[in-house]
Amino acid sequence: MTIYQELAELEKSGKSGVLCSIIASRGSTPRRSGSKMLVFPDGTFVGTVGGGEMESRVIREALSALVDGNPRMLEYSLVDPKSGDPGVCGGTVEIYVEPMMGKPVLLIVGGGHVGKAVAHLAKWLGYRVAVSDDRPEFCTPEANPDADEFYPVPLKDLPNKLEITGQTYIVLTTRGSPVDVPGLPGLIQSKAAYIGVIGSKRRWLATRKALEELNFTAEELNRIYSPIGLELGAETPEEIAVSIMAEIMMLRNQTDGQTMRYQG
Repeated sequence: MTIYQELAELEKSGKSGVLCSIIASRGSTPRRSGSKMLVFPDGTFVGTVGGGEMESRVIREALSALVDGNPRMLEYSLVDPKSGDPGVCGGTVEIYVEPMMGKPVLLIVGGGHVGKAVAHLAKWLGYRVAVSDDRPEFCTPEANPDADEFYPVPLKDLPNKLEITGQTYIVLTTRGSPVDVPGLPGLIQSKAAYIGVIGSKRRWLATRKALEELNFTAEELNRIYSPIGLELGAETPEEIAVSIMAEIMMLRNQTDGQTMRYQG
C-alpha cells in the first residue's frame, strides 16, 4: 500500500503512527522535499527519507514523538560524520515529524453493571472501548453494546490477546482480589498509561500485599490507582463511571481535578 493508503488504514483502525516529511533540502541529499516516511509504534515503517544513519535518527525521534505526542522539526547536515553528522552527501535537510495519535483505548476488565456504565461513558467521550471478562456471557455485544472489542479470557491472558500501549487505559471492575492478583502482574509490566482497580481501600491493601509477595516493588505497585476514581460521593454504576472517567481525564490532561469555582 502507499503511504496515503496506510494513513487511511490508521484513521480507520484508530491506531497511531508518525508521518515524517522532508520539508526542505539544500545541496546534495538522498531525498528531496516532499519525501515521506510513515513510522509505526513497533519501529517498522513504509516510505523513506533517505536511509542510513539519518533515517535511523528520524525513526528514533518518531518513536519518542509517540510517547509525548509532540511534533518535532529536525535539521541535519550531511557533511562531516566525525562531527556527528549522519552522512557525507554535502547538503542539509529539514524533516517535520508529526505524531498521529489514534483514539485512546479504554480496556475494561469486568463486564458487570459498573463496567457497562464505564463503557457507555467512555464511548461517548471518544475512546475505543475493549471489554474483557472470564465469564463469556458478560463479554458480548448484547451485554455491552458500547464496546468495540471483546476478550472473553482470564485477566492473566489479556497481554497476549491485545496490544497494550501508552494509549491504553485499563479499568478493573472485577469481582475481587482472587481475580486481580493473578492478572495484574502482566498489566503492571505493560506500557499502559493508567491502571485502575475498583474496590475499597481494604481490598486494595490485601491485593497489594499479595503482589508484594510476588516481589513487585513499591514503585511498580504505585502505578495502580485504587480505590479508583475521584471522590464524588458516587454510589450508582453511572455515578461511579463518571468518577472513574474524571480521574482518567485529569491524568490525561495533566490537571489537578480541583474545582474551577470563582469566588470574588
